[in-house]
Formats: sequence, structure tokens, C-alpha cells
Amino acid sequence: MSIENDAALPSLVVLISGSGSNLQSLMDAISAGRMTARIAAVISNKADAYGLQRATQAGIPTQIIDHTQFAGREAFDQALQQCIDQFKPDLVILAGFMRILTADFVRHYSGKMLNIHPSLLPLYKGINTHQRVLDDKAREHGVSVHFVTPELDGGPVIMQAKVPVLPSDTAQSLAQRVQEQEHHIYPRVAKWFVEGRLKLEGNQVMLDGNALQRPVQHMSG
Repeated sequence: MSIENDAALPSLVVLISGSGSNLQSLMDAISAGRMTARIAAVISNKADAYGLQRATQAGIPTQIIDHTQFAGREAFDQALQQCIDQFKPDLVILAGFMRILTADFVRHYSGKMLNIHPSLLPLYKGINTHQRVLDDKAREHGVSVHFVTPELDGGPVIMQAKVPVLPSDTAQSLAQRVQEQEHHIYPRVAKWFVEGRLKLEGNQVMLDGNALQRPVQHMSG
């Protein structure tokens, strides 16, 4: 039996809306033995999300919950919550899931849901971060992994990776370099969680029993 199918292992449910490159980084970390966990399911709000193909090829169950088929955000989130809970995950991972979640949904998974955001939070919350960084002529950019709270992109940050902004950068080239760092840090943070090293107490990130005073910085290169 492969470790992905071992029900005794810590379980993850991954939510996606697109290509699933961060999902792939998690699957690769598990396959390589860098993280001892299993992905119980991959759920998407878009039927054409390429990440669903990645999951199917890896033998991971998939579910599609089309947000356009619901009367409002609350109804969609209720259906999503019911779908997630049937898998009894230890951790819910947002990996390019392009939906703003209701406060009730977020509270239901308090301390058990992670997100990755392409900026050095609290800078550049929301969308179009790469172009906004270029417009501001910022010298550095990056990515943050954080616990999810009801405030959009406002949860306590666990880990960040920085990249320099080059004079030749476009939004696309900058996004590509940031994404490379995403694939390093997201599996690392997920590994801390499933190993019991990472917790959220109140609004405070605890790592190895110590309060994290600032995000852990990933040194690239």
C-alpha cells in the first residue's frame, strides 16, 4: 500500500482553482518521503482546473463544487464545508483557491487551514500582486504562508521567501520566480503542521512550542 493511501497518516484536503502547481509540490514532497502525510482529496470550484488532472493521475480522489451553481457565498461555503468534512482532514490547504471565504467557514477550520499568498504580507493583500509591486517600483517581492483567519490575507504569517525585483522584470517573470519559492516553502510549512510542530494559539503562531515573533525566512539559492 502506498503512503498516500494509508489512512493512519495525517490527512490533507487541498483546495484549488487552477493549475495546481503547489498541489504538485505537496504531492512531490510526499512521494519523495520529505513529508509523511496523505492527500485525502483535491477539491476545485472549477471543473477545468488542471490540478484535478494532476490529482487523478496520482490516484487522489477529486471533487468539483461549482460556485456558480449556488445562490450566494454562504450556500457555496456550506456545501464546500460538507464536502471537506467527509474526508476528516487534519489540515486544509488552499493552493490557488480563488474564492473569498465566509467568516463562519474560516472559523470552522480555525488553526487547521493554511494559505499561500504571492506577496510579503502584510504588503499587497488581494490580487494582481506582481503588477502592483512593479507599479510601486518596489525592490523586493515574495511569498507568504499563513494561517487563514476571517480577514482576507490577514492571518498570522508563518514563513516567507523573498525575491529581488529586477529592472527587466515583467509581472510574468516576477510571478515565475515567486512561484518557484512557493514550491519550496509550502511543503515545508505543511510538514511542520503534520508533525505537530506548528500550531495556532489564539492569533499567535507557535513553532516547536515557542511563539513566533516574526515569520521564518526561507533562504533561497
